[in-house]
Amino acid sequence: MNSENGSKGKKGFYQKVSDGLVSFIFDNEEPQRFIDLRDNRAVGIRIEKLNKSFGSNHVLKDVSMEIFPGETFSIIGPSGTGKSVLLKLIVRLDTPDSGEIYIDNQPVFGSKEKRQAHDYRYSMVFQSSALFNSLTVGENIGLWLRENRVCKEARIKEIIREKLAVVGLEGTESLKTSELSGGMKKRVAIARSLAMNPDLILYDEPTAELDPINSDELASTIIKLKESTTNTTVIVTHDLNFALYVSDRIAMIHDGRIIATGTPSEIKSSDNPILRGFIYTTTKGIKGA
Repeated sequence: MNSENGSKGKKGFYQKVSDGLVSFIFDNEEPQRFIDLRDNRAVGIRIEKLNKSFGSNHVLKDVSMEIFPGETFSIIGPSGTGKSVLLKLIVRLDTPDSGEIYIDNQPVFGSKEKRQAHDYRYSMVFQSSALFNSLTVGENIGLWLRENRVCKEARIKEIIREKLAVVGLEGTESLKTSELSGGMKKRVAIARSLAMNPDLILYDEPTAELDPINSDELASTIIKLKESTTNTTVIVTHDLNFALYVSDRIAMIHDGRIIATGTPSEIKSSDNPILRGFIYTTTKGIKGA
């Protein structure tokens, strides 16, 4: 099975992607179990003094922040500042050198004795969308549900239709991913992430490779999701316009540190010279705001 980026569908990659799309943090649980897809909740995230290095490159430096339940929180900054690394740590695709992340006040890392069983669901929308070319749109969305036998086939088909309607792609179940535009692929990836009604949904550079029109459509889709979901949303992006439009609050990371956090209006009016420089070079007409 080939992924969208053309890599061979090796078992390790396939398993990581299929598990990572919607992961369950249940310690010592069997993979197939009853899950109430009608129920979800927003989770809070607290990050304390997180550090991560790759060799001599100290990527994250004592990063601390709090993300409130139910909010859309964006982490902005130039490329290479550690935004995506932070996102991977939140979903345990990597481990920090020091520090801790708490989700609903429960530690993500630390010893097994300190970790309690977690009952939240999370999903991730990858930068590349990570759709499988050999599957149809509907098969991509229903992949995790079918692999884990979460519910009966009739209900899976209902969920596929429901989630495609949420992202404005009704009637596209039978299309191949090669027939989709870049913006449509992003929305299919969101629909797939929504299939398990996650408590936490994360986006890695959602506007990457999209033109302004598709970026605007994607922003509108994410905003509309707030009307029908109660989950917490975390976005990492270098696209400040996008972050200002969709976010309740924004944090800027620079040189591995959080240098500012606030609402969109607070970010735009900040006196921080580094943040002001980033704003001026990425959002026209904002310098005098």
